[in-house]
Amino acid sequence: MSALVNPVTTWSQTSSVKDFQGLRSRSILPISFYFSKRTKKPINFSSNTLSAILTKEETKSSEKIPTFDFKKYMLEKANSVNKALEDAVSLRDPLKIHESMRYSLLAGGKRVRPMLCIAACELVGGDESTAMPAACAVEMIHTMSLMHDDLPCMDNDDLRRGKPTNHKIYGEDVAVLAGDALLAFSFEHIAIATKGVSSERIVRVIGELAKCIGSEGLVAGQVVDICSEGMTEVGLDHLEFIHLHKTAALLEGSVVLGAILGGANDEEVEKLRKFARNIGLLFQVVDDILDVTKSSQELGKTAGKDLVADKTTYPKLLGIEKSRDFAEKLNREAQEQLVGFDSVRAAPLIALANYIAYRDN
Repeated sequence: MSALVNPVTTWSQTSSVKDFQGLRSRSILPISFYFSKRTKKPINFSSNTLSAILTKEETKSSEKIPTFDFKKYMLEKANSVNKALEDAVSLRDPLKIHESMRYSLLAGGKRVRPMLCIAACELVGGDESTAMPAACAVEMIHTMSLMHDDLPCMDNDDLRRGKPTNHKIYGEDVAVLAGDALLAFSFEHIAIATKGVSSERIVRVIGELAKCIGSEGLVAGQVVDICSEGMTEVGLDHLEFIHLHKTAALLEGSVVLGAILGGANDEEVEKLRKFARNIGLLFQVVDDILDVTKSSQELGKTAGKDLVADKTTYPKLLGIEKSRDFAEKLNREAQEQLVGFDSVRAAPLIALANYIAYRDN
């Protein structure tokens, strides 16, 4: 897990890609800088004494900084989210549409977006139960976007999460309608299932979610991506616009929703928005790298499809190594936004950022 560092930069949509190549490692002050006074007499320690002191200091240090078990956290939150999703979208009439909704919604997945929502809520003093309806909503919307992306009129994909895509099982017509139903139900679920939060904050959450997935959010990224196919020259700014909207917008929404529901003030919300925007773009950069370095079996979806479609990606424009450098920069800048928050409560978000950066699928 990366340690938090003091903020040295601020997010800029237009400069984040351009500036990363000029990064320099930070200078480390010589140890003498920290000691302005010399001791009058030299102090001699025996090896036993020194060992005892170090052991004592290590014990004190370990008492102050509890270890965060990210694997346990992931499993617990994923189980909670999966149960909540299954309860929310139950089998009922008409059966076929609900079977289709559940087929994709309950097909597994990392549940990164719901976890970000819950972790952001807990960071600012809220609890899991408060954030859970919104966490389920963002996963419903994410699932809808995948179902629609996989359709023949979009990406025409046959594999998702290691299984046949929804339209391969239920047909294109039902897959479209099931996605539409998940989108509509996501807002209904927030409105009726969120407890212990003021109506003002719930309305704010619904507005935030709608904006991040609409014609100036996720849909904007998708349509510009479609219109960019076949273009001979797509620059970094253009590519960044696509992915800040197509991928990062819903990740940003997930974090911001959790923060609002947890009672965050405006300054905290904006810091967490910047954190989420960075990891959202990071998610896509890593996705692009994995698409050309991993197999379909490893990814659980069709590998190399961007290359076949001749889509512009970060590895295509920057190369794999510089894409990895850019991913490191985004991860660091994301974590800088968490400085000032309680370090124990921030641990899940730090771990999630590192998980996104270093995942294998």
